[in-house]
Amino acid sequence: MKKLNYETIKFELREDGIGILTLNRPKRMNAISVQFVEDMNSLFDDLMVNLDCRVVVMRGTLEGKAFCAGLDIKEAPLLGGRRVSEGFKKFKHIDVPELVKRTLYWQNRMAQIVVKMRKTSQPIIALIHGPATGGGFTFAMAADIRLASEAGRFSIGAINIGMSGGDLGGAYFLPRLIGTSRAAELMYTGRYLGAEEAEKMGFVLKVVEEDKLLDSALELAGEMLTKSPLGLRMTKEALNMTMNAPSLETMINLDNRAQTLCTTSKDFTTSMQAFIEKKEPKFPLR
Repeated sequence: MKKLNYETIKFELREDGIGILTLNRPKRMNAISVQFVEDMNSLFDDLMVNLDCRVVVMRGTLEGKAFCAGLDIKEAPLLGGRRVSEGFKKFKHIDVPELVKRTLYWQNRMAQIVVKMRKTSQPIIALIHGPATGGGFTFAMAADIRLASEAGRFSIGAINIGMSGGDLGGAYFLPRLIGTSRAAELMYTGRYLGAEEAEKMGFVLKVVEEDKLLDSALELAGEMLTKSPLGLRMTKEALNMTMNAPSLETMINLDNRAQTLCTTSKDFTTSMQAFIEKKEPKFPLR
């Protein structure tokens, strides 16, 4: 099992091609810090070109009691790195242009994680064992599939602290995942969405016991590993394009391109032979 070293996350690539990404800031409920942002960006830059990794399982360390509690306000990156209490006392003295510049940089850097989660070719299965708030909620939205424990819950967060409910692409994802009316209610109120309610509306695939979350994800990921690696990557690309396709014809042209590429690959030959022989296909790591 290959391990990559980071300060705030852990990543282990299993021999079968499943990557286990663990958000690892247990003392801060796996909240988003400056180093966390840099580690996540670095990891997904690597995954963009890592064909050995076929599926990613994303979770928060259980000791953190949350999937991800959003921005770690104790770091106060928007207030120049001062402690929050000190920062707000001196807020009226902050150089506004400097604050705007710092905020925009920070927002863009966090948002790049979400963009890369969608651009990377590996399907991402998110395991929500506790609260997923703010940016943590958006990470869950950016995943392809979500599994939750009964303690899993979701909240926009930013709307409750004087900011916009549209944060890091949440206003893009949420209406597409659960419909505009439900998304608007959650974004305007900032209330928590529980795991069972999330399952009923289709946001969460299923709710399982906390100690069975990883096993459930590995079972699902294992099923994906029986599919053509190229076909799986092309399928995620098609799902991404469907979000913004201007017409049916555009999607048909994309599908035609994907099928043509797939049928000329060794993955197709392997899949077809296994299908005919009623065997499970074996795809070598790249």
